Amino acid sequence: MMVAMVGFTLNDAITKYSSQSMNMAQVMLIRGAFATLFVGLLAWQRGALSRPRLMLQPLVAMRVLSEAGGTVSFLVALAHLPIGSVSAVLQALPLAVTMGAALFFGETVGWRRWLAIATGFAGVLIIVRPGFDGFTIYSLWALASVACCTVRDLATKRIPQTTPTMLVSTATALAMTVVGAVLLSPMGGWTPMTGKSTALLALAAVLVLIGYQFIIMAMRSGEISFIAPFRYTALLWSILLGLIVFGDIPDMPMIVGATIVVGSGLYALYRERVVGRRRIVAETTGPAMAPDGI
Repeated sequence: MMVAMVGFTLNDAITKYSSQSMNMAQVMLIRGAFATLFVGLLAWQRGALSRPRLMLQPLVAMRVLSEAGGTVSFLVALAHLPIGSVSAVLQALPLAVTMGAALFFGETVGWRRWLAIATGFAGVLIIVRPGFDGFTIYSLWALASVACCTVRDLATKRIPQTTPTMLVSTATALAMTVVGAVLLSPMGGWTPMTGKSTALLALAAVLVLIGYQFIIMAMRSGEISFIAPFRYTALLWSILLGLIVFGDIPDMPMIVGATIVVGSGLYALYRERVVGRRRIVAETTGPAMAPDGI
């Protein structure tokens, strides 16, 4: 999960930089085309494309569609807000995934973690600050991305282990390309590209693939409510890149809200570890994890 966050955050910085010279649909189209090419070649080499019908599974389709919705809403927010602010809102995702896992999958979440979830969402409201100066409609796009990505992660958890990870990544990358092509005209049409801008988007595609691969492996390997909080490492990278690349200085509401959200998530992680120690090996071991103590 931590490796995935590094890949995604570096990609976000490149994407935001590219949005200064072209619209986000074009960014999605070019980055998606490179990503589809790269991951498709890897999937073909590993034999993951031998059963393409697996892409039509309802859970794979749900993951792809929710990824598309999350990407579009995230990129719209990213183009108009500081990268650190967008990342701060997205830190609510682990709490949303934990809540979803409890409501839909029956994963045990005690009252302490429910309190942490409620506190974390209060922190999100401080970041978004609805009704106060500094509120922008683009913050709602970031929240929409959180909702879509929650569905994505819950669907990923239920995709059968027999479905190759590379196949899921290929379907996702292809879907992002198609969405970018569909939205290109409504978002302003094509802008001529330089060699530098093309190379940057190719690099972004590689970073997205790294993120896709590692987040899919993470979400399929263990209990969601334990893995998800490690997403918070993305906030540190986002703030650092925002300062260095874009000169963005976080304001006090963002710092306070992000601190509350991260603190809530870390406490939820701590409670998960405490509860995990009380379980027998079979209950704390996912299908791709070694038994405890080995």
